Amino acid sequence: MPNFNSPLQNSLLWVYEGQTQYYGQVVAARSGLLTKQQAMDSLAMTAATFDTRVGREWRALQDTTNDPIISQRQPKGWLSWQRDEDYYSEGQLIWLDVDTTIREKTGGRKSLDDFARAFYGVRDGDYAPAPYTFEDVVAALNGVVANDWATFLRTRLDADGPDARAPLDGLACGGWRLAFTDKPTDYMKTLYAELKRNDFTYSLGFQTGEANKIRSVQWNSLAFKSGLAAGMEIVAVNGQAATPDRLAEAVTAAKDPATPITLIVKDDDQYRTVAFDYHDGLRYPRLERIPGTPDRLGDILTPRRR
Repeated sequence: MPNFNSPLQNSLLWVYEGQTQYYGQVVAARSGLLTKQQAMDSLAMTAATFDTRVGREWRALQDTTNDPIISQRQPKGWLSWQRDEDYYSEGQLIWLDVDTTIREKTGGRKSLDDFARAFYGVRDGDYAPAPYTFEDVVAALNGVVANDWATFLRTRLDADGPDARAPLDGLACGGWRLAFTDKPTDYMKTLYAELKRNDFTYSLGFQTGEANKIRSVQWNSLAFKSGLAAGMEIVAVNGQAATPDRLAEAVTAAKDPATPITLIVKDDDQYRTVAFDYHDGLRYPRLERIPGTPDRLGDILTPRRR
């Protein structure tokens, strides 16, 4: 039996940290701290992040539960390739998948709330540690509705390689899908204005922060292939002093194949010119409804009836 001399392991961090992320958004929407639209727009950003998490080619989500031990939360230079504690927000997507699957299989009579009540609502008032195993999680899920939950979870947790994909089935089962448009959602605009970020991840492949400094570069993106990296400063866009608006305007103008996107970039005391052969315009994530499907995601974000 585990005791205080038995060190806890990290392998199940995706359970409670993933559900912390999941219920953090769900309860915020149900309580009115977020509007339903804000919660969906936030979920779209999470889905887009992990749909393009190229590190999945070599590293499964399950392995990221070792990050607090391996890297001790030190900054990583290439987050999209190295991955870093993805069990939080990718775990959120897995639990959305679980929730919508329970609702589908029970005709809406049960949900992840029933699992949470059964799994966490034990030993009320007892502050002693209550460790659990993967098998305990599976058994509790089967107590809500019978399914091959072990395979369901392991398929999503252990997926890696060139054909591995993000766990976005919960969106589809919830009646929605990830889409991209040339304008950010109101939630994204407000969030990034507060954080002083500008997101070109899904077009040129990087984000900028204050003073036009590059904050992050997506692995194997156009920016990556052009040699850009975090910490470099964008000095000029098409011959004019760089601003986020001018960069956005240049990306939009380059939808005309004859129009280039040319940046002057400062790397320490070195300057160089970078040209992008890109013509697909700005791309920002949002969710769009799948016609003719039940809106289970909408139900999840709606306040519960007493």
